[in-house]
Amino acid sequence: MSIRLRLDLSYDGSEFSGWAVQPNRRTVQGEVELALSRVFHCELHQLRTVVAGRTDAGVHATGQVCHADLPDEAEAVVTRAGSGDRLLKRLRGALGKSSPVWIRSVVRAPEGFDARFSALSRRYEYRIADATSTKDPRQVGYTLWSDDHLDREAMNALGHKLLGLHDWASFCRARPGATTIRELQEFSWTPDADNVLVSTVLADAFCHSMVRSLVGAAVAVGRGELSIEQVVALRDATTRTSSWKTMAAKGLTLCEVTYPPDRELFRRAEATRSQREQPTD
Repeated sequence: MSIRLRLDLSYDGSEFSGWAVQPNRRTVQGEVELALSRVFHCELHQLRTVVAGRTDAGVHATGQVCHADLPDEAEAVVTRAGSGDRLLKRLRGALGKSSPVWIRSVVRAPEGFDARFSALSRRYEYRIADATSTKDPRQVGYTLWSDDHLDREAMNALGHKLLGLHDWASFCRARPGATTIRELQEFSWTPDADNVLVSTVLADAFCHSMVRSLVGAAVAVGRGELSIEQVVALRDATTRTSSWKTMAAKGLTLCEVTYPPDRELFRRAEATRSQREQPTD
C-alpha cells in the first residue's frame, strides 16, 4: 500500500451501528470503504481505513478524520483527478446524494500522518435539554431530553475536579491490551440559545464509552444523586462502576480532532503508540 489519503468527514450516526465494520450491519466505515473501492476501482480487501475516533452506534460526527491506505493502482486515479476538488466530488457521488455521510475534504496525507495515533486531542459535545430548556423538535435525534432540573454549577464543578491525567477504568468498557490512562483537558457545560446544556469534553484520547460515562456521572451530580467527592473516589478506585448510567449515544457528537505540524506527525504517532503510565505524586 503506497498511497495514503486523509479524509475529513461528518455523519449522522442515527442509522449506523457505529464506525467499525461489522457483519450484516450498516456502519460508517463500511459506507466509506465501499465508496473508496468504487472510485479507485479496487476490491475492499485491497484498502484499509483508520479513524481518529471509533464512534459507537448512534454517535454523530462533524469533525471526524480518517486515513485510507490504497493499492499502487490507485495512483492513476489520483493523477487523472488532477485536483482534490475533483476527487472529492467523485467520492461524494459514490456515497450518494441521500447518504448520511458527508466527506468534507480529501487530500494526500503528509508523510508520517496516522489519523489515530498522530492526533493530539479529540473534542466531543454532548447535548442535554432539562426542565428549563426550550425543546426544539428538530434536535430530537441529537439531544438527550430530561425532565429533571439539573444543577449546572455542580456539574461544572465536577468537570473541573476531574481534569488531568488519570486512569479512567471506572468510566470505560475494558478492551484487552488497551490502556485506560487518558488526560482529560476540559469537561464543561454551557447553555445554548435554547438553554440546552452543551458539554465540551476534550482529551488527548478516550477509551470505550468514556465520554458518555463522564456525562452520566455529571448528570448524577446534577440530580443530587452523587456528590463530587463520591465520583472522584469512584474514579480513583479504577474499577468499572454502576453508580451512574452511560448516557444515550444520540446526544454525542465528535466535533474536532487536532494534529501537530506535519514535521511532528511521525514522532507524535510513535509516542502515542507507547504505553502511557500514570505519574505518581
